[in-house]
Order: sequence, then C-alpha cells, then structure tokens
Amino acid sequence: MSSTKNAAVVNYSEQKYSVEIREIPVPEIGEEDILLEVENVGVCGSDLHQWTSDHSWPVNYPVVLGHEFGGKIAALGARVAGWKVGDRVVSETAAVIDQQNPMSKVGLYNLDPTRKGFGYGVNGAMTRFVRVPARCLHNVPANLSFEEACLTEPCCVAYNSVVGNSNIKPGDRVIVIGPGTIGILCAAMARLCGAEVGVLGLEGDRARLEIAKQAYGCEPLVGEEAAEAWAKKRDGLGADLIIDAAGHSITLKIAMKIVRPNGQITKVGWGPQPLNFSIDPIVQKNIRLQGSFSHNWPIWERVIALLASGALNVKPIIGGVWPITEWHEAFEKMHSGQVVKSVLKPV
Repeated sequence: MSSTKNAAVVNYSEQKYSVEIREIPVPEIGEEDILLEVENVGVCGSDLHQWTSDHSWPVNYPVVLGHEFGGKIAALGARVAGWKVGDRVVSETAAVIDQQNPMSKVGLYNLDPTRKGFGYGVNGAMTRFVRVPARCLHNVPANLSFEEACLTEPCCVAYNSVVGNSNIKPGDRVIVIGPGTIGILCAAMARLCGAEVGVLGLEGDRARLEIAKQAYGCEPLVGEEAAEAWAKKRDGLGADLIIDAAGHSITLKIAMKIVRPNGQITKVGWGPQPLNFSIDPIVQKNIRLQGSFSHNWPIWERVIALLASGALNVKPIIGGVWPITEWHEAFEKMHSGQVVKSVLKPV
C-alpha cells in the first residue's frame, strides 16, 4: 500500500452540503473481513440525498460515502476462506447484519431492521481502501470492466423490484416513473422480461429519456397526460404495472391514475414527504401496491450473469468517470440530470 492515508469523500454532518474530501487511514480489518482496493464506485441517488440532506434514513456521521463498488482484494482476514489477494470482486451493501434475525435466517438479510449499509451506517467506498465482510463478496468475470461491475448494485435493486416483487409477463405494458439510474434500469429489466415500456419524466429529463429510448427501446413520456395516453392506448384501461422509481411521494397519485384495474404498482423510490391525498383508487381498482427494498445473494449472482453475458448493458447510462477529488462535479452533473450515472475512481 503506497500510503497510510487516502483521499475520501466524507459526509460529516446533517447540514446541507456537508461533504468534503478528507484524508483517512487505511481501515483495520477483522478476521472475517477483506480489505478491498476500490477500482470504481458509482454515485447513487442516496449519496446525493445525503449531500443535500433530504434523506429519510439515519446516518452515522462522519461517514465515507459510496455503496456501489468493485475492486481487487488487497488483504484477507485470518478466517476468510475461498478468496485470495488479487481476486476481482464486487460487494453487496449489507455491511452489518444480525445473523440471528429471523429475516437473515431465511436469506432476506436485506430486510433485517438492524441492517446497516455502506455509505451511511459504516464507511463506504468513495476512497482507495474499504473494509468488507467476506460474506458480501461476489466474483467479477474477467470480461466485465469495473466501470460496469460497480453498477451491479443498482441493477440488483432493479431486478428485485421488477422480477422479484412485480408480476410481469411478456406483452405487458409497463410505465416506469422517474428516469434516474434505478428507473432506467427497471425499464431495461422490464424490457428483458418482454414488456412494452414507457418511461415518465419531466421536461428537464428529455436527455435521460432519450437514453432510455435509444439504449433500451423504451417510449419516452413527458408529463402526466402523455403517460396516461400511452397507458390507455391498447384498450383504454391503463398499464399492467407501474414502477414508481421517483424520490417523491406525490408520484403515487399519478401511478394510481394510470394503472389498469387489477394491476400492480411497485414502489422502489422513496421520499419523506407526507401524501396529502387519498389512496382510495387502490381499493376501487383492486390494485396491488408493493414496496421493493434492496436485494440479496441470489439476485447478485443472477445480475452478474446478465451483465457478463451482455444481456444487460449498463454502458449507455454511464455519463462519465471522475477522480474522487472531483466528486463535486460528478454529483452536480447527476443531480441536475445532465447524466444518468456518475462513476468515481480513487486517486
């Protein structure tokens, strides 16, 4: 290791914009951990929410941001088996779980209420070295670049919401609300499942909607009226499935309006705002409303296979790679919607 201290993107308080570069030591690892040398780390919408301080989850300040990452194993804890120094890996996000929790015991440790993730609960990967429990690791095939592999995590969020928690069949009409990373990846997953997909955004989202169209064959929809017309085009009743990937509660109102009777709404985006509207249409239309949170081990294995085979191509959504010292530009470009996904590289 070339130095004892490394530049890190640190979120140091709850005040707005409390993010800066700090020099931090190489972390100590425990017996069941590995030390990962980070190759690339993706910027997530939740990193942006912590930066602008409009998040709705507890944060252990100060904390190194970043939970979408891959790299090479630099050191192994004494009890780690099955891995060696130099292995190419990506890491899951559930940094701390209670193995005795009933959710963990059935493999749904992502739903363990005491779970803590990288980048908010423990130090994340927007730095050169990160401590990772060996149970979080997945092998990255040689043909998959780290710039793509670091997006395994948001792809897993999309896979769980579309495949795990939604009922989707070839020929279904699906509308995804919100053309951010998760929204566009949900749209790509729905296309892989054989659905016709529209992606709903605002006037300022046209560039991102165009990526959804060109890269994944989705219909760009600007504004609620366009979405309603597209949803009802086939038989006048609405879309089979609405995936709400926007970070605002109000979008549920649009989802209830454009979903067909006996259809489904899967909510994967969240915002702390109160609703201030009635959810009666869920009853009246006999709608299933399903939340979707995070992912677990088998989903990661499946998604890595999709990425490695080329069935899922994430290159079109990567808007650029910045050194972590230029995190601010990478955050701004993503926050303003100029790019879908920013990727950082440690220095």
